[in-house]
Amino acid sequence: MIELGWFDRRRVELIDGRILEMPPQKSEHEVAITLAAAVLPAAFGSAGHVRVQMALALGRRSDPEPDVAVVAGRARDYTRQKPAVALLVVEVALSSLAYDRGRKARLCASAGVADYWIVNLVHRTLEVHRRPEPDGQRPFGHRFADVQTLGPTDNACPLAAPQAKVAVADLLP
Repeated sequence: MIELGWFDRRRVELIDGRILEMPPQKSEHEVAITLAAAVLPAAFGSAGHVRVQMALALGRRSDPEPDVAVVAGRARDYTRQKPAVALLVVEVALSSLAYDRGRKARLCASAGVADYWIVNLVHRTLEVHRRPEPDGQRPFGHRFADVQTLGPTDNACPLAAPQAKVAVADLLP
């Protein structure tokens, strides 16, 4: 349907077999995406490349489009297929905070994403979600067992690039 143009000029993603329309982005949200896309290439170097609002194939029924994802390899590695795993997924949350903490986080945990960050614009923090584990009580059957909240003066170290330090302040508009 996307290839046929049914959703032209509309932001949608496929989650658990349902097409969800995403709300329009505010300027602050767009700036935070741009900042993350600028900071993360230096953190990962040649270990991965940054994709901005491009789909990940997280199962047969879900192709979410995270705000920013770092995937292994090079861009040309994904000419014929979307990446099915990410080294890091970063969501920017203002109006979508509950969704990013809930359903989207559980989807990423179920797909084995080990490092899931939320740039929380509501509280001006970075939430670092790690250690996906089974949880039969929740949709998608998984959750992140470790959640750490970092403030603007803190640094985060991506699991796939532990030598790198990403200043939380560099991710906040």
